[in-house]
Amino acid sequence: MPHELISFSSPAELAGEVARRWRDRIHTAALAGTSHRVALSGGRIAVDLFQAAAALETPGATSPDWDRVEFFWGDERCVPPDDPDSNFHAVSRTLLGPLGISDSRIHRIAGELDPIEAARRASETLRSLAPVGSDGVPVLDLVLLGMGEDGHIASLFPGAGPAVEGAREPFIAVIGPKPPPQRVTLTYPTLAAAREVWVLVSGSGKENALHNSMANGGLTPLGRLLRLRDAVVFSSVNWVG
Repeated sequence: MPHELISFSSPAELAGEVARRWRDRIHTAALAGTSHRVALSGGRIAVDLFQAAAALETPGATSPDWDRVEFFWGDERCVPPDDPDSNFHAVSRTLLGPLGISDSRIHRIAGELDPIEAARRASETLRSLAPVGSDGVPVLDLVLLGMGEDGHIASLFPGAGPAVEGAREPFIAVIGPKPPPQRVTLTYPTLAAAREVWVLVSGSGKENALHNSMANGGLTPLGRLLRLRDAVVFSSVNWVG
């Protein structure tokens, strides 16, 4: 199970280093004349990351490298885009807005719609903009994930059952244990197919879930994803306070 575990002394150090590594990936894609397709996450450490990434740019002179980025989301709560609970809203105010990202590059999950319809549209959009593997699964260049105290990733929670664990569509509608319960999430096959996955784990109370996930046969959603990522390197960038 190939993976890399990197520890940092603080959330700020984690956010800064991941922002620089992500910026390098974006620059490499721009030099090659290709798109960089990324799925973003929610959560406090993700907000720190987005602010750190925006801070790497000179105010009023954002690098054209960002014009090569196609922005997707790993999951979304079923709320309007201006709702404080919206993952899109958090990214918009900390990264997309400050960098002046074109709307044509922003592919948010329409949380204000019926969840099943929102998942259908998100799946259709991802398939139209990302290369598709021989198994029909779209391939993202990078997925940024957080992890909850129960080991959940995106909106894939423990005990979700075979309908979620066996889903093949890129996005599906799910019911989560925390409010707001209705959500849309990337599925395991699409997460497993991504070229890189970085998991940012920050805050006390997550040590047990992280250790369980990385153990052979780990039972958490993160553990399940680790087992699915065969020869593709899983980069796990973590800080546990």
